[in-house]
Order: sequence, then C-alpha cells, then structure tokens
Amino acid sequence: MRQRLTLILTVVVIIGVLVLVSSISYVKKEKLPDYEIAPNRSTYHSGPTGLRALYDFLSESGYKVIRWKDTPQRLSTGSGKLVKTFVVVGQTPVHFTEAEQKALADWITAGGHYVLIDRTVDQNRDAAEPGTWYISTRRSEPPTLDVNPADAGQMTDKVAALKPAQPTVLTRNVQSVQPSRFASRMSFEIAPASSNPSHDTTKAKEPVPEVVTSGSTAPVTHFVDDRGALLIDYAYGLGRVSILSDPYMVSNGGIKLADNLQLAVNLLTAADGLIAFDEYHQGKGLTQNSIAGYFAGTPVLLLAGQAGLIVLLILWTRGRRFGRPLPLAQVDRRSSLEFVASMAELQQRARAFDLAIENIYTRTRRVLARYAGVDYNSSRTEIASRIASRGTVDAHKLETLMRQCEDVINGQPCSSRESIDLVRRLREVERHLGLRMRAREERQAAENI
Repeated sequence: MRQRLTLILTVVVIIGVLVLVSSISYVKKEKLPDYEIAPNRSTYHSGPTGLRALYDFLSESGYKVIRWKDTPQRLSTGSGKLVKTFVVVGQTPVHFTEAEQKALADWITAGGHYVLIDRTVDQNRDAAEPGTWYISTRRSEPPTLDVNPADAGQMTDKVAALKPAQPTVLTRNVQSVQPSRFASRMSFEIAPASSNPSHDTTKAKEPVPEVVTSGSTAPVTHFVDDRGALLIDYAYGLGRVSILSDPYMVSNGGIKLADNLQLAVNLLTAADGLIAFDEYHQGKGLTQNSIAGYFAGTPVLLLAGQAGLIVLLILWTRGRRFGRPLPLAQVDRRSSLEFVASMAELQQRARAFDLAIENIYTRTRRVLARYAGVDYNSSRTEIASRIASRGTVDAHKLETLMRQCEDVINGQPCSSRESIDLVRRLREVERHLGLRMRAREERQAAENI
C-alpha cells in the first residue's frame, strides 16, 4: 500500500508540474480582426461581419429560429419538414454540391421560402432555359483590407439610403434602408434561345446555390436605384425565393442602421414557421468535433494529451520488469481470534448450538474444578458443593446449570435463545467467583497478534 501511495503522489506531482508549465507557457492568441474582404457570416460570430445580433434578436423576440447544421437533403425528412424559411448568407466556406442544389430547388418547389443574401447572385446564362427569367449582378467596388467593417462611416461612405420602390409585405414599416458601398445591384431579363445548340448547358458549381428561376414568374423589385435592384423576390413552384444583394445590411455592423433590422425581420418572417440559418456551409456542420472545437486555443487539449502520455507510461512501466524477479515477503497476518470467529460463524450458520455450549462449558468446568480443588472428572455435585463452601454461589443452582449444559452437549435440543442464556449464566458464575477467564483469554489473544 505504501508503494502505491508513493506512485500516486508521484503522478499527482508530475501532473501538477505539467499544468503549471502549460499555464505559464500558454500565450493567449489575439482575436483576429474582421475584414470585409474575408467576412465570417455565421450566426455564432459576434464580430461586425457575423449575424449573431440578428439571430439573438429573432430568438428573443419569440420567432422560431434554429442553426441548420446538416445538408439541404435533410430539409425534406424528419425535423427538416418543420423548416419554412432557409437562409444562406454570403460566400460560404463550404461549397454547395450539385446534389445539394437540386435538393434545395425541390424543397423550394414544394413550398419553402429560400432567402439568399449575397453580393454575387449571377445565374449561369447558358444554363437558363429559353423564355425564363435570367438574373445578373452589377458589382460595385470590392472591399479592401483598409476598410473596417465595424466603422459604419467607412462602410457607407457616400452611399444614400434607399426608400421602398413600392409597398409590399417585405417593405412594411420600412422608411428607408442603408446599404454599404460594396452592395451590388441586380437586373433581370428574359433569357434568349441559345445560339449554339451544341453548347453544354450543365450548371457550373457555385459557392452558393445557383439562383433558380426556371418556371417562375417575373421578380418583384422592392428597393431599386439607378444602378439596379437591391432586393427582389419571385415565386418558384409553390415556394418563393428572396434575394438581397448586400450581407452588410443584416450583419452585426450594419443591422442597426436606418430600418435595416425591420427589413431583415420582414424578409425572414414572410413565411410563417421555423427559420433555419445555414451553418453547415459556414463550416459548423455536425461532422465537426464540437468538443475539440470548444477547447481549441486553450491549454486543455495539451493537458489532456500530457495526461494520456503519463497514463500510457504508467501502464508500460507496470507491465515490464527492470530486474530479476524477487519473491514477495510472506507476512502472517492471521490472529488467534480469526479461528475462533470462523468457528463461531460456522456453528451459527449450521445451528450447532451444542458445539458452542461444549466449547465454552468445557473450559468453564476445568476452571471450576481447579477453583474447587478437585479433579476435572469429579461429579457435578462435588464441584458445586466445594465451590458453594468457598463463595456466595448457590450449590443447587450451579449444579443445575452444569447439568443443563451437559444435557445440551449430550444431544438435548436447544434453541439459539436458550444457548445464549446458558452462556450468560456461565459468565455470571465466573464473575461472582472472580475467575476473570474472559479477561485472561483477551489478554492472551492480544499478546499473540
């Protein structure tokens, strides 16, 4: 036990030293600033380019919102059927596959509301079917590293607020909105017939789902200026597609300007039901190790690795011999009372009360015979009378007690209570005569331990 305690204390000391070294050597990484040229459009992000403020506002206002961390294919199964509005913001780090684009288009056709907020919403013109609406984007100046997305003055420099083009559901309670100077504008027209019949019309992969307009009605313009439309929407099958060409208007840095918040609420709640923000394509999918991600950048992962190495080292050293084998020291830990306790337990389980009485009475009779000054084989009457002549014990009671004990030893039935009573009476005789046999036995047992 002492060796194990030493090993445990050694391990604790080593772990403590490693924790101290890791804490001292740990340098907290500085939080990288947000850049509009490389924004983070996740609802988890609280920086100026993130959407944390909009998500928290909708959640605390009683709207049903979730962070969608699965592929668009799951929108048509299980809990995905509750989603009525699906929101994709910005150029997502994880690109949409063709299968995901098709699944999303099918979901919209079945009645879903798809909200796309991005500055690049061009449709592949060659892939557009003749006679359908084709949407193109007119881009403004690109953002640079010098622009601070947290500075509204830099983001909206020389850009006037836009008023609604017409009263619609999306412009309700909106007086004006404030886009950034990097906002693009949209225009739409009927796609002409392809001049090259052999041209491959396979849809190219886009960072965000390609705008679907096949079979749709003409888009409705809600905000427009001389450069083009800022917000449009159109029906697609039983569903609807809404496109806003400036993510800054719904980001943490720009949602507070003018009536941008009211426009965002109108846009996302136009279809009653659950609103799902796409976090899967923002890199927050279910396949990501959430535990490792939670402790990323902290010394916890380093400490866990060090603890694992210590455990492996202990297991390896405990399983290897570094010298010749030595026999363990044989220490006799048995006491003289263990045999007595074992025999007593066996007799109690076997209900062998006669054996218990025999063990106790035999020793008591020997002491009584010695006290009376007669031989051990003398009769009960002689032993009792001799003891009565020397002390205060009644001869008849002592002889009766001795006879009852001998009857039990010779086979007379005896219960547990009766055997306890006999032993108690024998101990009382010892106490009256001052024999102190039990004290002597205890002293002998203590000396043998």
